[in-house]
Amino acid sequence: MNPKIKIGAVSYLNTKPLLYGIEHSDISKDVEIIVDYPARLAKSLMVGDIDMALLPVAAIPAIDGAHIVSDYGIAADGNVVSVAIFSQVPMEEIETVYLDYQSRTSVKLAELLLESHWKKKVVYKPAPENFIEHINGTSAGVIIGDRALIQLSNFRYIYDLSAAWKDYTGLDFVFAAWVANSPLPQGFTARFNAANAEGLKHLDTVIAENPFPYYNLHTYYTDNIKFYLDEQKKKGLVKFLDMIGNAR
Repeated sequence: MNPKIKIGAVSYLNTKPLLYGIEHSDISKDVEIIVDYPARLAKSLMVGDIDMALLPVAAIPAIDGAHIVSDYGIAADGNVVSVAIFSQVPMEEIETVYLDYQSRTSVKLAELLLESHWKKKVVYKPAPENFIEHINGTSAGVIIGDRALIQLSNFRYIYDLSAAWKDYTGLDFVFAAWVANSPLPQGFTARFNAANAEGLKHLDTVIAENPFPYYNLHTYYTDNIKFYLDEQKKKGLVKFLDMIGNAR
């Protein structure tokens, strides 16, 4: 009996359609899903605690043998809504930015855009657990995931990082991709792609199972998040990895 393939993913709303497909297809009997913060998934993959992960793309270069193993992921071609710099003052007045280290990719993207797109010199601070309470005056913060959606009505200025990336580069942005760092069983990738695709056919069910009063999830899943990594998404991914690599 072959051991189950351990798959790491986050429990954010943006992953729910993909996970639904995996959990409700025949591949479910061959996998075990482990939920964690995005930043921790890279470490788990690196040390072999999991076999593959829906990995923040900024972590890919640091993992030996890392390679994308699916045509699906978490991407956007404009406003993603759930990854942004939140502030009570306009960009030109921001002096300090709290960085939410739950996602290395979002932090790297924020730093890149602040420096190169907005031409801002700011003081970066690691975000404590309650950092959203400290976003006031000239202090802003990068908020991601479900927490970002909840905060949409609480701040005067919201700078969507995917939209800013599109303005800056003209390219789409990939936040996370399914990544492995060792070979997977023959035929697994095709079955895994089919499972992801199946999940996207059941958005109404996913939405019904995840009541969320803060933002329209149908809009989120169809207009904001792009789950299929087409060539435009891949071009944006290559550009981002090149830019953060050169910035080291």
